[in-house]
Amino acid sequence: MNTQASIKAFDEAQTYIPGGVNSPVRAFKSVGGTPLFITEGKGGTMTDIDGNSYVDYVQSWGPLIFGHRDESIENAVIEAVRHGLSFGAPTQAETELAHEVVSIFDSIDKVRFVSSGTEAVMSAIRLARGFTAKDDIVKFEGCYHGHSDSLLVQAGSGLATFGNPSSPGVPADFTKHTLLAKYNDLSSVEKCFKDSDNIACIIIEPIAGNMGLVPADKEFLHGLRKLCDEHGALLIFDEVMSGFRATLHGAESITGVTPDLVTLGKVIGGGMPVGAFGGRKEVMAMLSPEGPVYQAGTLSGNPIAMAAGLAAVSKLKKNARLYPILQERAERLVNGLKAAAQKNGIAMVTDVRGSMFGFFFSESPVKNFDDAAQADHALFAKFHAAMLNEGFYFACSGYETGFISTATTDAMVDDTIKAAEKIFAEVK
Repeated sequence: MNTQASIKAFDEAQTYIPGGVNSPVRAFKSVGGTPLFITEGKGGTMTDIDGNSYVDYVQSWGPLIFGHRDESIENAVIEAVRHGLSFGAPTQAETELAHEVVSIFDSIDKVRFVSSGTEAVMSAIRLARGFTAKDDIVKFEGCYHGHSDSLLVQAGSGLATFGNPSSPGVPADFTKHTLLAKYNDLSSVEKCFKDSDNIACIIIEPIAGNMGLVPADKEFLHGLRKLCDEHGALLIFDEVMSGFRATLHGAESITGVTPDLVTLGKVIGGGMPVGAFGGRKEVMAMLSPEGPVYQAGTLSGNPIAMAAGLAAVSKLKKNARLYPILQERAERLVNGLKAAAQKNGIAMVTDVRGSMFGFFFSESPVKNFDDAAQADHALFAKFHAAMLNEGFYFACSGYETGFISTATTDAMVDDTIKAAEKIFAEVK
């Protein structure tokens, strides 16, 4: 496969952009090789600047549940552009999309739109602190909630500890109120509440997608709900990635656990930059201008993003039957990959939630970040490079999740499995 144009483009990009990319994972550092520069996406495929075509299992890291260039979303964006790109004033599209989100999520009475998932989480945590008048937060190793300062922390000693910055430029004072716990381990969360009587909220990806696909156990989530109720803390579900991907009505609908706040993104932008956070009326009432907790954004709720999101969410609401179809297709993909791996003596564990899928080269189940780290990431890097060469584009990290779109056909899945069989036979 010829990638000379991408290699040249990456060299040029590094002259002007730190690392040559505007988001670190795109640099392919964990899998090796040169990132591919894309010129076009259509349906379930992408084409790079060398003219190579790939079956796309990244789908812009989740937003494109209907694939690239969905006609209804594309038309909605074009129509919105004709009326103006941004006004810095309210539009009815904001209310229309808010109505759709509120009507779909039982836990959300009101919602506010922002421009990214990072912004949504940052704002939700500020709101939780304002509502509870407490300062500390609990997060979990392996859950990613954006790159705001208080969430860039690393584990210290013990199961749960006050966090230390995991990035230069983040003062220790910014993370001293962040307590770390172990995913799917309730005792580590209980320790946090023993260590602090000042906890405002627990924030968790109920379906973690940033250490690979690792769903939280239902019993664990019920335990978190109970701890929050006992200690006057709020429970925040970060569904920036899983919202509208795993299921139409959110993780609460499949776990039976109701959060106080939910953060959303990805799908509700239909491919445009959008984030959102919402929850109970009394909590959201603390938000400015209704309440004292300040949050603002010039491009929040901009008409182009709202048009794309409204088209995507409305289409999903009308076609909820798609979820079991997408889940069945995702299961067929990972089951095929697992069978091909096992045939060649390679251990693999898999999981699926709706149109989200994940796999690890591991002999043991993956329940938390420690388990994910024990997987064979060197083998994943080899697999990733070989699959690219065969025309299949997977996430460029063993800690990421894959996505099926409505444009991902059965034939694409079959071809993927056949390519994997060939590759596993070569690398075993």
